[in-house]
Amino acid sequence: MNFTWLEDFVALAATGNFSRAAEDRHSSQPAFSRRIRALEEWVGTDLFDRSSQPARLTEVGEWFAGVAHELINRVERVPGEARQVAEASSVTLRIASTHALSFTFLPRWLRGLESQTTLGPVQLMSDVLQRCEALMLQGQAQFVLTHAHAHAPGALDAEPYRSARIGEDRLIAVSAPDGHGKPQHPLAGSRSAAVPVLKYTEESGLGRITRAVLDRRLEVFPVQVVFTAHLASVLRTMVLDARGLAWLPQTLVQEDLDQGRLVAAAGSDWNVPLEIRLYRNRELLGRAADAFWKSAAGV
Repeated sequence: MNFTWLEDFVALAATGNFSRAAEDRHSSQPAFSRRIRALEEWVGTDLFDRSSQPARLTEVGEWFAGVAHELINRVERVPGEARQVAEASSVTLRIASTHALSFTFLPRWLRGLESQTTLGPVQLMSDVLQRCEALMLQGQAQFVLTHAHAHAPGALDAEPYRSARIGEDRLIAVSAPDGHGKPQHPLAGSRSAAVPVLKYTEESGLGRITRAVLDRRLEVFPVQVVFTAHLASVLRTMVLDARGLAWLPQTLVQEDLDQGRLVAAAGSDWNVPLEIRLYRNRELLGRAADAFWKSAAGV
């Protein structure tokens, strides 16, 4: 029995029309009809009553429809189940992390975990949040590390995913200082002069958060977006070059603030508190991944 015959059978059962089913299966009608006949010969009886138009399933055909769907669904599950079996014995941890946390929080966090438990090899995939979410959805990452905010939920903030808060951060409006140590681009400056702002792109997780939390508040200011980028590190470089103000993670700019290379461009009421969260699939398998989750999440 050829597996293709099952898909042909399902296509014909849906319409009863040989021509339409053959077209749906990208086949000529004679070749399609031969495959249906070959399936019936393999089963040992007719599956379709061809005396009417459209063709109808025989009693055996009705029974076989359930069998065909079950077999097709079972075959479709094989790759995923094979990956789960492989993961169960894998010691490599596959973590997708946003760029900002990959450069700042992740190294120190892993070092702290290593003092509590033994970690195996780590495969890090550093990207914008949208891509990290896609890696998790596709099963290519076991964990996703990202900033999070209650007002900006993402694709992983729903079943079958779980998350744990493993740290905190905040977005701070920063600017390069002028000669007196004051911000060159203060948010609360003149209400008539446009404030140059550097923003995150749509794909950025921090961009998702700033749009949800800040955009409405900024409507009262004559803001002019002069630059956009995926990465907080790129916006930091542009702020250091006095191109405007940007909301950057404290974990990224604390040293710049301490050294006076950057200064706050707005009051503390403009700070955006963030959670640092670790996401995983509820059906996570494998001793190494499970041990890592328990250590990281404190469960």
